[in-house]
Amino acid sequence: MTGFGTNILGFGSSSGAGATPFTLTGFLVIAGGGSGGPYGGGGGAGGYRSSFNNETSGGGGSAETALELTTGTTEYTVTVGAGGASSNKNPGSNSVFATITSIGGGGGATGKSPHAATDGGGDGGSGGGQCYGQGSAGEGTANQGYDGGTGSYSFWNFPSGGGGGAAAQGGNNSGSTSGSGGSGRASTITGSSVTRAGGGGGGTPNGGPYSGGPAGSGGAGGGGDGAKGANTAQDGTVNTGGGGGATGYNGSSFGTNGGGGSGVVIIKMPDGVSCNVGAGLTSSTSGQVVTFTAGTGTVTFS
Repeated sequence: MTGFGTNILGFGSSSGAGATPFTLTGFLVIAGGGSGGPYGGGGGAGGYRSSFNNETSGGGGSAETALELTTGTTEYTVTVGAGGASSNKNPGSNSVFATITSIGGGGGATGKSPHAATDGGGDGGSGGGQCYGQGSAGEGTANQGYDGGTGSYSFWNFPSGGGGGAAAQGGNNSGSTSGSGGSGRASTITGSSVTRAGGGGGGTPNGGPYSGGPAGSGGAGGGGDGAKGANTAQDGTVNTGGGGGATGYNGSSFGTNGGGGSGVVIIKMPDGVSCNVGAGLTSSTSGQVVTFTAGTGTVTFS
């Protein structure tokens, strides 16, 4: 009888060995960026959360707490948020890894016509920019991103604010120049420093001394420029969560505003742990780093 009990205990111990807790070396979860507004404010960057190497999260927050995960059959959700579509004011979509959720960037405020009242910039991971002094700038989410910038209004002078970024608030207008997008934040989780989640530049009317706001800093990760006049603005860059740029109004038509850049989820595992990626996700693996660039699904670890 004692021997039978020993066998049962041994079986339980063996099964438990397949579910071993471990601490993830680091994660970077960036949501989709918001679109820029037609004749309006720049799109806000997607929310930025990181636990890697004491890198702070967006919005000036401290580094995230390391995640405790388990090998075996436990499934963890991964979602890569899409950027806001380039029509009117559209927010980005959330990105998720396990218990971590980053909020999509807010869309930039939309100008209905040169003299009409406007909506405000959208709230989100980072906030969308204000449109020529009406409505309000969008608010960022604490420890994920910053607020959008503000614009101003005077007769035939309608500059707008830039979208907020992961490292700085969207720029306010300066005279006839619309605000720049807020700067993004750098991470070295992939082995090299890459800056992501910059805000989109604000739009402005055509002609005269007016000038659209530039994208937030961040190289490939910056948001789009706010195009002058009815020209097409730039989209936020794919897999950076960059905000889209806003366009202007030339007295008869709006340009095409920039869509937000899609987000990204990156994890780094300790040596000896591997990631099993389920259906519905697009990913790549380099050493102990897994980068998810599209889709939603689940992963397990072994």
